[in-house]
Amino acid sequence: MNARFSLRRYGLVVALGVICVALAIAKPQVLSAQYALTLLRQISINGILAVGVTFVLLTGGVDLSLGSVVALAGVVAATFAHPGDHMLIVPIVAGIVAGLLCGTVNGGVVTKGRVAPFIATLGMMTAARGLAYIISQGRPVSNLRDDFTGLASGDLFGIPIPVVILAVVAALCAVFLGRMRWGRYLYATGGNETAARASGINVHGVKLLAYGVCGALAGLAGVIQAARSTTGQPNAGLMYELDAIAAAVIGGTSLSGGVGGVGGTLLGALLMGIISSSLDMWNVSSYYQQVIKGMIIVGAVWLDQRGRR
Repeated sequence: MNARFSLRRYGLVVALGVICVALAIAKPQVLSAQYALTLLRQISINGILAVGVTFVLLTGGVDLSLGSVVALAGVVAATFAHPGDHMLIVPIVAGIVAGLLCGTVNGGVVTKGRVAPFIATLGMMTAARGLAYIISQGRPVSNLRDDFTGLASGDLFGIPIPVVILAVVAALCAVFLGRMRWGRYLYATGGNETAARASGINVHGVKLLAYGVCGALAGLAGVIQAARSTTGQPNAGLMYELDAIAAAVIGGTSLSGGVGGVGGTLLGALLMGIISSSLDMWNVSSYYQQVIKGMIIVGAVWLDQRGRR
């Protein structure tokens, strides 16, 4: 039992360390600070999405609409980000609100409509993607202002702005889950929903909060994605939801709910980023990379199920 507990608690850290050492031996250039900052910039969007979906997974739910919400939020943000149109805060807030609305609808359908999270978010995945194409009229939204695109390409005291945003988001969410009453309610709801309801917890409110936070962070990720690509792409975010869920599950968040946290999720996102970077360095085809990612997801879920037996 102690060995199993230690494996679940420290196995990810050990795996991350082994991969980093092997990569450093094979490619010494990865030891540079520039490589580390580039890697963190690359994983920032997936990290934000993974932190958001951790809230949903903790309640025992799932959100398959993340990639489509990223596309919708990016298009909405880009629509308000043309030179001379609005203050910088307007497109940022517009993108986040678009994501928040999608997440709130997901939560409402799951709680009030009593629709399974898989089906509810699958419907949103299709609807949000369609809305992105409608708003953009099927074309990328271009001609974005420089300070908006600087959200992805700029630095703050030498640290990429997306990394700073990820750090702030992760810190706030970690405090919320670890220190706040409603954060504990998330764990209680995912651990045993019946017992949580019997103890007076507003289970529907907790789930609505989880999906709302997840949607808002997907909206934020969509804003950064639009800034990074310098266009609002209605076809952006394809398969992002799987990478985010994989990062959370690899980081120790259980698909059954009630177990997990932001720290493990960030380690999972970092591990996914290092693996992708390593495969790119060795010129592994993107087709094979998809196969490897699929195997990692299945393996992480298998280990999670074994650990809970």
